[in-house]
Amino acid sequence: MADTDFGFERVAEEKKAQRVEQVFDRVAGRYDLMNDLMSFGLHRLWKAFAVSVARIRPGECVLDVASGSGDLARAFAARGARVWMSDINGPMLARGRDRLFDAGHMTPAVRCDAERLPFGNASFDCVSVGFGLRNMTRKDTALAEMVRVLKSGGRLLVLEFSQVWKPLQKPYDLYSFHVLPWLGEKVAGDAAAYRYLAESIRMHPDQPTLAAMLERSGLEQVEYFNLAAGAVAVHRGIKLL
Repeated sequence: MADTDFGFERVAEEKKAQRVEQVFDRVAGRYDLMNDLMSFGLHRLWKAFAVSVARIRPGECVLDVASGSGDLARAFAARGARVWMSDINGPMLARGRDRLFDAGHMTPAVRCDAERLPFGNASFDCVSVGFGLRNMTRKDTALAEMVRVLKSGGRLLVLEFSQVWKPLQKPYDLYSFHVLPWLGEKVAGDAAAYRYLAESIRMHPDQPTLAAMLERSGLEQVEYFNLAAGAVAVHRGIKLL
């Protein structure tokens, strides 16, 4: 039986998705507030940059994978895209769907596993995943699925925590392993969820490794953009065939 990482813990592959879902079930109600607090509001700028490099044109069809509370989906919809939201977690997906509805966007929301997307080949002009890839059990499988549903000329966009600039590693570790769990306990009532966040970032592939994974999935012209001294990165690749 194969195992995989759940933060620094090793768990059976078939158990990871359930463990991740439990984390987001617990924090869904305070998810957006915690994003603002732990990033000092910078997550809004990171997402705005990711949307800008997606080069969305009005009328294009976009799939936002691991859509969560819907920040990326709402930004794409505001640019005139026809957006589909998907997430494996029901409460997070419902929260995102409701937020888009409140913003005036009737957006389809599909609860599904990113490793088994229920969409036909070549269905979307752009696929995005924001801060969700590191939580997936078989990242290569999930990336292959995202590429499968892209049209020729379509773009895959991955916004994710990554490897910070080396001189900042010690203060970043101090913040990640001490401040974040403290905030999680005080604001969301769950220190363990934000300890998992810090650990999952350390287990996620660094920028060059993730770029190579995108290339293996069938994408070309792969590039990445470091934000916040590399603490966050946006990867973009194009499906040319």
